Amino acid sequence: MKSMSLPGLERLLEVCQRLNLGLETSPPAHEPLRAGSLLEGVSFDPILASVYARFGHAVFAEKVMCWALIRWDDNAQTLRERNEWWRGNWWKELGEPVVIFGGGVFTYATVPGLADGQGMQPVVMVDTYEFEPRVIPVASNVDWFFDTYARYLEAKVSEPSYQASGEVDIGFPYDAVEILARDERLVELMRAGRFDSLMKDVDGQTRRWAAKVMGR
Repeated sequence: MKSMSLPGLERLLEVCQRLNLGLETSPPAHEPLRAGSLLEGVSFDPILASVYARFGHAVFAEKVMCWALIRWDDNAQTLRERNEWWRGNWWKELGEPVVIFGGGVFTYATVPGLADGQGMQPVVMVDTYEFEPRVIPVASNVDWFFDTYARYLEAKVSEPSYQASGEVDIGFPYDAVEILARDERLVELMRAGRFDSLMKDVDGQTRRWAAKVMGR
């Protein structure tokens, strides 16, 4: 498989190591999922395919706001199992297919129906702890997500309170408005209403937050 340049991923790896936030990776499967292959009937994102060509599993920033790449290696294909479960339990309620690829407290997923001309899919965060799922756009593609999360980690650990105690109340993505707004393609998609079918929260919190990202 041809390797894709992933500067966002490289930045996230570098930040986790430089700031000693914790990083674990494992080798890829001998037969990783390829770009455009079908997972639960929808196309697999080309950036994710390139990521899984490098890692079978990864845990980022395990010491602070940890999230993990769902495993796909020669020992387990949890990615397939988790997406099968999501298709049966959440797709109908979300109103659109998603491909989950990682998470911690919340779940990160791509949206195949919003792929650009190169097949690259935007990323959303899905919170299923409420009475209904809350979907929050976080990046125009997977590598932008990596870059955004790396910048969020840098901002978090630079806070004096974090340096003093290791704790600071800066959450992702709600407290990362300025960082997300750097992603011009994401802002364009939000302004065009491309995520509206997914952003159905009753209390309007997500839409108010989205308005801040769009500068409205």
